[in-house]
Amino acid sequence: MARMPSAQRRKQLTEAAIRAMARDGVTKTTTRSIAAEAGVSLSVFHYCFDSKQALVESVITTLTDSSVSVVQEALRPRATLEETVRAGFQAYWDHVRAHPDAHMLTYELTQYALREPGFEHLARRQYELYGIAYAELIERLRASRDLELRVPVQVLARYLAAVTDGLTLNYLVLGDESAWTDILDTVTAHIAGLVA
Repeated sequence: MARMPSAQRRKQLTEAAIRAMARDGVTKTTTRSIAAEAGVSLSVFHYCFDSKQALVESVITTLTDSSVSVVQEALRPRATLEETVRAGFQAYWDHVRAHPDAHMLTYELTQYALREPGFEHLARRQYELYGIAYAELIERLRASRDLELRVPVQVLARYLAAVTDGLTLNYLVLGDESAWTDILDTVTAHIAGLVA
């Protein structure tokens, strides 16, 4: 096994954990199965992560960052605010359709963290990360277009996180792709209405 920096090894193990958890479920994924998925020894796993909490936190952060980066890349100013907001939602929606297992895993991780004693703070951290990410996107968009919001940034950020959460879970459960153009248009129009 080649030596690599610990940060790179942690990334390798986190990605292996995401694959294993998405395939087998959070509760059935063990440190041994993650090490095997990554092609490393169990001792390497324990060298990189001192607890399962640390691993779960790394997985949550990685999944959140992945979803946020997709929206950040798409959220370039367009001709109108509606087109800009719609592009961000469309990029996220395309990511959900392309990676449903990863998005299902985020819900499973939330439930796991809420039910596992000592892990509750990880579920809270997951949703705090969503709020932070949305607040940053809102601030960036507000500055680039000189927008005035009808609600405080933190309220809008939490609202966007809740809407996105609901839309994602709705799609994962129902899988009805035909309705999504109208749904995303409705959400876009509503969000644009919260801007003066």
